[in-house]
Amino acid sequence: MNDPIGDMLTRIRNAQMRGKSTVTTPASKLRARVLDVLADEGYIRGYEASSDRMGHPTIEIALKYYEGVPVIRELKRVSKPGRRVYLGVKDVPSVRQGLGVSIVSTSRGVMSDAAARSANVGGEVLCTVF
Repeated sequence: MNDPIGDMLTRIRNAQMRGKSTVTTPASKLRARVLDVLADEGYIRGYEASSDRMGHPTIEIALKYYEGVPVIRELKRVSKPGRRVYLGVKDVPSVRQGLGVSIVSTSRGVMSDAAARSANVGGEVLCTVF
């Protein structure tokens, strides 16, 4: 797998299109940090580490819906393996005039765009959520 974050985001999008309550993805520390930001911002209910039948570590993500409609309307990967996108603190984008969130991987960890601005750090823009 070349793009584990992109794979996780696609799994979330596909599960929401089918109306699933949970989705499973292979576990990694970076995926868990991205899910921490999504949970803190209220886009998912939460996640739980587990393992599959073969004993491989997985993460089970509890998706969030409001009146039957997914809370996440748009989930886009920005920085890809073929083209990394690094931005300074002044250039970190705000999504839909601040209604959405950019998830940024900084030297201080993975955080939302607002947290990156307040910590005065830039980094790699992983994805945007609205």
